[in-house]
Amino acid sequence: MSVPLELEAIATEVADCTQCKLHQSRKMAVPGEGPADAELMFIGEGPGFHENEQGRPFVGAAGKFLEELLESIGLTREQVFITNIVKCRPPGNRDPQPAEIEACSEYLERQTGSLNPKAIVTLGRFSMARFFPNARISAIHGKPQRIGNRVVVPMYHPAAALHRPSLRATIQADFARLPELIGREARPIRAEDPPTVEQLSLF
Repeated sequence: MSVPLELEAIATEVADCTQCKLHQSRKMAVPGEGPADAELMFIGEGPGFHENEQGRPFVGAAGKFLEELLESIGLTREQVFITNIVKCRPPGNRDPQPAEIEACSEYLERQTGSLNPKAIVTLGRFSMARFFPNARISAIHGKPQRIGNRVVVPMYHPAAALHRPSLRATIQADFARLPELIGREARPIRAEDPPTVEQLSLF
């Protein structure tokens, strides 16, 4: 099956999924969106109010900031694939529970396998924990690592900057390094913390 058809099939399955209790309270499932040839894959935590209403990921305030971050490195959201660790909104925007994350894990694995992106960017501690289960996001954010045959870059969730404005510059600096991972030229951006030789040597 071609990549576009596979992604469409996954989205259809997600829309009808009843594998965990989140389906009982959702309005719309949010499988994710982006082109089949996306070089960057972003994995957030879970849909919020606006995402549940529209069936699209990152369409609220955090999504607007994510679009600004992408623009700063010369990309648009239409060029990347965006999804979440869980595909349905946890009630009251609570944290996703382990059983819910596990119920969605097959969909995420299939999306990742189909896309085969050059880099995966985790947004927030729950998606980070999928690849770095014992790490603290404050210690490893912005530092690319190889997990198997994939490059994974853990980052703060864009929403973190909305709650803690002091994190905004940190998130911007982390984003400034992404073009290097996928061989693109970035728009000029001032990064307070440029990548170290050790980090660059990973690639």
